[in-house]
Amino acid sequence: MNEAAAGTPLIESQGLTKHYGKTIALHDVDMQVRDGITGLLGPNGAGKSTAMKLFLGLLQPTAGAATVMGEKPYENVAVRMRLGYMPEHDCLPDFMTASEFLSHMAQVSGIPAKHARTRAADMLRHVGLDEERYRHIKEYSTGMKQRVKLAQALVHDPVMVLLDEPTAGLDPGGREEMLELVRRTGREFGINIMLSSHLMGDVESTCDRIIVIEGGAIIEQGDVSEFTQETETFLIDVDDRREELMTALELRGLKPKISGASVVVLLRSDDQLDAIRNALVEAQARLRRLAPSRGELSDIFRRSAG
Repeated sequence: MNEAAAGTPLIESQGLTKHYGKTIALHDVDMQVRDGITGLLGPNGAGKSTAMKLFLGLLQPTAGAATVMGEKPYENVAVRMRLGYMPEHDCLPDFMTASEFLSHMAQVSGIPAKHARTRAADMLRHVGLDEERYRHIKEYSTGMKQRVKLAQALVHDPVMVLLDEPTAGLDPGGREEMLELVRRTGREFGINIMLSSHLMGDVESTCDRIIVIEGGAIIEQGDVSEFTQETETFLIDVDDRREELMTALELRGLKPKISGASVVVLLRSDDQLDAIRNALVEAQARLRRLAPSRGELSDIFRRSAG
């Protein structure tokens, strides 16, 4: 695998701003993307696709800078060869077979014809289309077309691929298969990935790091584990006598709250776990679950809305 210079971010922006007339798509965005799988998470219209097109050199910023391995792709076309791109929209040539299309894309990237055919076959095998590679793309299902788009993003062995909503249009089973392909691409090929999605579950299950964008601005970024680690909040689920349990907890100085079907308690010391157990015994409540809560990526948007 090709690698960026040690310590250099693969992708970086500083004060990145993009206007379309009076519409502000991105405003003063600072981000760094390094090795691994990075999720670009945000609702539709947040500016994710605009950011990707700026890193691909397809757009020029209104202000600030976007760099890829230290180069501005809208000034240095050569650096684009080190990137792969899977667009969200349907853009495949229906009249070609997948094998012909990938061979063509490999040759466009500078790979000789003989090696391009071999590389195309390898990529179609990787995405699970080996047996269908000689069928015309117009005969493919949505899921198969998404796999072709992923394969063409990888066929020239890029340092990094940018995947724009790779699970778009897929049913739950197809989504999980696509995300597993993305994970395998990172593990087996060592290719770095930026995955853009409006689906929190896709990012949480696939990515190492996360950049959250909303309204054209970054609202959070960091390791996914930072946002999904265990907290000091404990969830208590009982089959009966919940009111009695609430009273017993209050008598022991805890301040229980109801959240859905659970009793929620914020712990400040390990001794309070003993207090919870004693309260359960006193209330004679049948315990179904006692576990620490885990943060969710959706909490980021709740904090932002707050």
